[in-house]
Amino acid sequence: MTTEPRAVRWAILAVVLVLTAILLFAPLIAVFIEALSRGVGAAVASLGSEDARAAIKLTLIVTAITVPLNAIFGIAAAWAITKFDFPGKTLLITLIDVPFSVSPVVAGLALVLLFGANSALGAWFIANDMKIVFAFPGIVLATLFVTFPFVARELIPVMIEQGRSEEEAALTLGASGWRMFFTVTLPNIRWALLYGVLLCNARAMGEFGAVAVISGKIRGETTTMPIMIEMLYNEYMSVAAFSMAAVLALLALVTLALKSLMEWRYADVLKATRQH
Repeated sequence: MTTEPRAVRWAILAVVLVLTAILLFAPLIAVFIEALSRGVGAAVASLGSEDARAAIKLTLIVTAITVPLNAIFGIAAAWAITKFDFPGKTLLITLIDVPFSVSPVVAGLALVLLFGANSALGAWFIANDMKIVFAFPGIVLATLFVTFPFVARELIPVMIEQGRSEEEAALTLGASGWRMFFTVTLPNIRWALLYGVLLCNARAMGEFGAVAVISGKIRGETTTMPIMIEMLYNEYMSVAAFSMAAVLALLALVTLALKSLMEWRYADVLKATRQH
């Protein structure tokens, strides 16, 4: 317990609750109200258009590709950083954090310069009938870049705290590398891995800046849900725009609900893990 007077504690709590309501709940409620302003039928009809279905499908496919790839990278990067000593470890950690500090728009522009028709690499891809910029591969690359650090950054602190003793004991007892990973390492990091995957999933679905630059915003082909929302809003199709925004918000809320459900379901395991 803190030593501050009760009035101070209640005042701080009130400020937090008010800011939470203003910055989080009020915008979400406004989105759903606007989406349903002309009735449920109009909202559902707007989501049934060919362009809307294409945007939803593209978003889900890109997310389904980028999240597993980033999970694999995150585990590999965290393993290398926490289990081995090598020159350049600090530089590697810094490079992992680059997507946090670089603007997504700048990241998208860099990918365009790297894979565009005016670059040597881009010209080679085009000559071999492989289009990156203004196409699906470019969207995947941009989403991979902006979601790059999430899993690794969740795993690294946990694996540093756990140390190497359990893995070394497993190897001493004759376990193979893969068996050690699946029976010792993975159970110890599963919650951090879950949080990293959930954060990565939410960011992948909601990414706008980098994808907007490299996608070209080709309606029905390279428009993800965030891009489609902007296009519909700029065309004064507010119901359609807010309906898709509501779907995107619902996907994020479902992700959060799954996380909370798993925390509640495995509360005892989580408590034991934290005590350990």
